[in-house]
Amino acid sequence: MKGPEGFVQAYNTQIAVEPNFQLIVGQTVTPAANDKQQMTPLVEAIREQSGQKPEEVLADSGYCSEGNLKYLRKKRIEGFVATEKQKHGERRAPCKRGPLSKNASRVERMQRKLETKVGAAVYALRKTIVEPVFGQIKQARGFRQFLLRGLAKVRGEWALICMTHNILKLHKICYG
Repeated sequence: MKGPEGFVQAYNTQIAVEPNFQLIVGQTVTPAANDKQQMTPLVEAIREQSGQKPEEVLADSGYCSEGNLKYLRKKRIEGFVATEKQKHGERRAPCKRGPLSKNASRVERMQRKLETKVGAAVYALRKTIVEPVFGQIKQARGFRQFLLRGLAKVRGEWALICMTHNILKLHKICYG
C-alpha cells in the first residue's frame, strides 16, 4: 500500500455492520490498496459469517464501480454507494428534474439515486453505522496496527478484533 514515504507492507480491512446494534456481520482483510475489488468478497463474507444476504449496502465512493453496482443488482441488494468523494460538511446538490437518459451508466443512475431526498437520507446513515465501529476499534480499544505478520495471520487477528468488538457490544446490550 502507498504510505507517506513510498510503498509499505500494509493491509486493508473491511467490515460490514448491521445498523441496530453496530455488530460486525462480515469482515475481510486484503493487501489491495483500494476498495474497488472488495464489494463482492465483503458481501460473500456477510453471507458466510452471518448466514444472511444483506438487503441493503451503504458504501463509500471507494466501492463505486460499474462492476460493483452490477453485482449488487444481480444479487438483488439495494445499493447506496457514493459515486465520488465528498468533503466534510459538504451537501449534495438536489436531484435534477427530468428523467435520466436511457443509456445512463450505473454510476450515473446511482448518483441520481443519492441526490433524491430518500437516497441522501439513507446514505447519511452510513456515518452512524460503520464509521463509529472503526472509531471504537481504533480509538476506544487502541487498535492501531497488526501485531502479526503475513496475510493469513493478519486475517486471524482481524477476525479476533471483530469478534471482541461484537462480544463487547452484546455484553452492553444484555447487561447495560
